[in-house]
Amino acid sequence: MALHLYDSKAQELREFTPLNPGEAGIYVCGPTVQSSPHIGHLRSALVYDQLRRWLDYSGYRVTLVRNVTDIDDKVLANATDAEPWWALAYRMELEFNDGYRALGIAPPTYEPRATASIQQMHEIILRLIDRGHAYAASDDSGDVYFDVRSWPAYGALTRQSVDAMEDATDADPRGKRDPHDFALWKGRKDGEPASATWSSPWGPGRPGWHIECSAMSSRYLGGSFDIHGGGLDLRFPHHENELAQSTAAGDGFASYWVHNGLVNVGGQKMSKSLGNSLFAADLLASARPIVLRYYLGQAHYRSTIDFHDGALDEAAAALDRIESFLDRVERRLAETRFAGSGTPVPPADFVAAMDDDLAVPQALAVLHDTIRSGNAAIDGDDLAAAATAQAEVIAMTNILGINPLSATWNETGESAALFALDPLVQRLLGQREQARADRDFATADRIRDDLQAAGITIEDTPSGAHWSIDG
Repeated sequence: MALHLYDSKAQELREFTPLNPGEAGIYVCGPTVQSSPHIGHLRSALVYDQLRRWLDYSGYRVTLVRNVTDIDDKVLANATDAEPWWALAYRMELEFNDGYRALGIAPPTYEPRATASIQQMHEIILRLIDRGHAYAASDDSGDVYFDVRSWPAYGALTRQSVDAMEDATDADPRGKRDPHDFALWKGRKDGEPASATWSSPWGPGRPGWHIECSAMSSRYLGGSFDIHGGGLDLRFPHHENELAQSTAAGDGFASYWVHNGLVNVGGQKMSKSLGNSLFAADLLASARPIVLRYYLGQAHYRSTIDFHDGALDEAAAALDRIESFLDRVERRLAETRFAGSGTPVPPADFVAAMDDDLAVPQALAVLHDTIRSGNAAIDGDDLAAAATAQAEVIAMTNILGINPLSATWNETGESAALFALDPLVQRLLGQREQARADRDFATADRIRDDLQAAGITIEDTPSGAHWSIDG
C-alpha cells in the first residue's frame, strides 16, 4: 500500500504521488514570533516531523521548509521601547527552536524569515497587478490589495462563496474596492517604526501576512510543490488567500493540503481571555520531553487533542512499558549472548497504519502488541522471538521519534540523574543480596520496600537484581 494523505482541498484521501519521483517538498506555516510558544505550536510542528520521518523511511528525499513570520501586526504590537520588534521576534524564535529541539523535532531543511524575502513578495504582487488580480489603493496610502472577485476560484480551499465569507480584517479598509479584498502590501502608517518599513514600487511599507508564505514557499520549493501543511485554524483566511494569490499569479502551488487538528484544554479552546494557555516551557518543566512527545504524537494528526489532568501520566505509563521491555530484552539476550537478527524492520501492520494517512494510534497499537508478545517470548524463553520483537520495537520507535535508547533522549538531564542515582541503588541492592545470603529476610524485605516506596522497581534475574524507575 502506498502512502495516502487526506487532502483538505479535495476533502478526501489521495494517494501521494510527488511531482518529482523519489522527492517530497513540504511547506509548513511556522510560527508568528510575537510571543512564547504554546502546546498547539508544539503539536503542529510534531505532526510534520512525523510526516517527514515517515517519508524519509519510505525512501523519499524530503525538503521541508518551515517559515518564521518575523514581521506582522502582532509582532509590532508586542514590541516595546526597550525591546524593538526585531529583537522580540528573534528572542521568540529562539524559544520556539528550544521547544522543538527538546521534543526531538528535527530542524527543517530551510527556515526562512519573512523579512528576507521582501523582493520575492514584490515580484508576486507585480505579477498579480499585471494580470488584473491586484490593485494599488487610489488614496496614495501605498496599500495594495488582492481583488478577490477577479479570481473565480477564490474560496476553492474552504468551499465558500465570497459573499458568504467574513470581511477581511487584516488591513485598514482604506482604499479597498471590496471589504473581502485582502492586503498584499501595507503602506506605512504614522507611529510605525522606520525599521519595519521597506521601499516598494507603491511606496514605503511592509508585506501583508498572506503574501509572505507565497513568496517563501515558491522561493525554496518552486512555484509548484507537493505538500502544504499547517494548523486547521489557518485554512481560512490564511491558506485560502495563499492559494488564491499564488495561483492567480500563475503558480501551480501545492498539490496536497494537510491540516493538523488543534489542542483544547479541559474541553475548551485555548484563549487569552480564559487564561488557559499551556506554554511550552511550563509543559517541558512538568514532564520528560520524550513523554511530552509521546503525548502530543499519539493521536491522529487531524483530531483535536484535549489536554486534561493525568494526560501526561498516561503517556508516561505507556512510555515506561516501552522502556521496561527494551531494558528487559537487552539484559535477557545479553545473559545468553543470543545475537538474534538485530535488523530493525517494522511489522507490516505498522507500515500499513502509517501509510493510511499517518494513522499513529493504530501504529502505536501495533507497537504495544509487539511489546506484549516480546515479554511473553522472554517469559517462555523463546529468544529468537524476543530478539525479533526487540528489533521491531526499535524500528517503530525510531520512526516515531520515541526510542528511549536514542542519543536524543539519553543526553537529557533525566538520564544524568539516573546515572548519578545508580551507585546508591546498587549499594542497597548489594546489601539486600547479602541479607538474603545470610537468611536475614526481614532486612532484605525492608530494603526492597524502601526502594519501592521511592518509586524504584526491582526485578530479580539469574544475573542479579536490576532496578528501574516505576512509571
